[in-house]
Amino acid sequence: MSHIGTLPCDAGQILRPMAPSQCPAAARRWTLVAAILGSSMAFVDGTVVNVALPALQRDLDASASQAQWIIESYALFLASLLLVGGALGDRFGRRLVFMAGVALFTAASIACALSASATQLIVARAVQGVGAALLVPGSLSLISATFPQNERGRAIGTWSAFSGITAAVGPVLGGYLVDHFSWTAAFLVNAPLGIALLALTAMKVPESRGAAAEGRLDLLGAALATLGLAGVVFAFIEAPARGWTAGLMGVAAAGVVALVLFVVAESRSPSPMLPLSLFRIRDFAGTNLLTLLLYAALGGGLFFFPLNLIQVHGYGATAAGAAMLPFIAIMFLLSRWAGHLADTWGPRIPLVVGPIVAAGGFALFALPSTGGSYWRDFLPAVCVLGLGMAVTVAPLTTTVMNSVGRELSGVASGVNNAVSRAAGLLAIAVFGILMASAFDAALSARLSAMHLPPALLQAVDQQRHKLAAIEAPPGTDSATAAALHDAVGGAFVAGFRQVMWACAALALLGAASAGVLIGGTAATRRRS
Repeated sequence: MSHIGTLPCDAGQILRPMAPSQCPAAARRWTLVAAILGSSMAFVDGTVVNVALPALQRDLDASASQAQWIIESYALFLASLLLVGGALGDRFGRRLVFMAGVALFTAASIACALSASATQLIVARAVQGVGAALLVPGSLSLISATFPQNERGRAIGTWSAFSGITAAVGPVLGGYLVDHFSWTAAFLVNAPLGIALLALTAMKVPESRGAAAEGRLDLLGAALATLGLAGVVFAFIEAPARGWTAGLMGVAAAGVVALVLFVVAESRSPSPMLPLSLFRIRDFAGTNLLTLLLYAALGGGLFFFPLNLIQVHGYGATAAGAAMLPFIAIMFLLSRWAGHLADTWGPRIPLVVGPIVAAGGFALFALPSTGGSYWRDFLPAVCVLGLGMAVTVAPLTTTVMNSVGRELSGVASGVNNAVSRAAGLLAIAVFGILMASAFDAALSARLSAMHLPPALLQAVDQQRHKLAAIEAPPGTDSATAAALHDAVGGAFVAGFRQVMWACAALALLGAASAGVLIGGTAATRRRS
């Protein structure tokens, strides 16, 4: 999934202790522009793909699992390599690594646009994910290296404001490009932006390195994390089509083993990408568990929402992209208030109440059937979910940052960011099984009641892997085609409801974990 809005602790990644910057004002301004453009490019591309998925699935004849992989291949490498990307910038130069990420991301975007098959697109998206893993932390650390501490907060605020604008405009722009041109235009728009950004960075942005430049790169940890997540995700995505064969069970087992070895390696590494000692801090462990559960619900649920709007309810990509605008507006308007709430009452109350409200939003998504209107059926769910996330995100960020000393704030926020991305990655894979199971059962019941000719029934069965993208074969009379479309749409809605109820359950579990693990005064406590 792409995530809507900034992820938890994005801004915290730039709060590493550094000497005051001596950069001239012009260099600081251009650095801020480059950081905004870089993070926006990566973020917009993630949100655009969600609304473009139905067009991609149709034009490339992609199965549901391939549609998942178009999202997951990007998210896999971004989640696995995000912390390593930040360490590479500290060691080899933030500008250099940032530019390498921009160049790789831009080249991969062009490769995405030129893809002639779903497999080619999946590979190109994986390369995009590697580029984003260099680009995203680099955009933040450039601000930290260039702005002195007394100006850094304002720079963060400017960056965050433009991130919010990007969150609002990105899906709508992407939907417009898909509706009026094609999905290739949504990828090609990165080419001129990337080239301009490379030139700007080379000419105007100063180079810097971090205090941790002498540390070791945790390449073993990065490799084990990537292999482990890839094995588990591959098994869950492919299981609906292949069944839990011995081969898939072996892949899943290998992924679990790699993740266990990752934990062992991190516990023994002198410079781990994931410092396990941080999880001994109760507030840090609690906020990351909440992040895992809540962002799994958000990433997994919102993966299927545009598919529901476009393939079942007949929305255009532009309208589907605009459907989450109220969510973003609520997040934007209430985030400062939520931060003040945490400062006044402590983080436990908002971090319990926020996920409970979000669970109510997910439950509202489970109520509509086919037909109906956006204003009556989906807007209430979008608004309630936005309110729940607005109450949660700012206190969550504050608690993560305050749970550790300032010297570890960059590491802590980077870990929390990686957890949120890994949560969405895993959720899309797991919810795919839930969706496929509910869809198959509902579709079988509906097809049985329709008494279709055996040839038509066989043609439909051969397309089950496409979920809501199933089409009546050529030559089907209009009445039967319409009835089949209704049956497929109803089956998808049945699966969508199961996914949303699961999302609500995850959000409630997140609220419970916050109530048990997070202290009531963490927002006002400062660790030395």
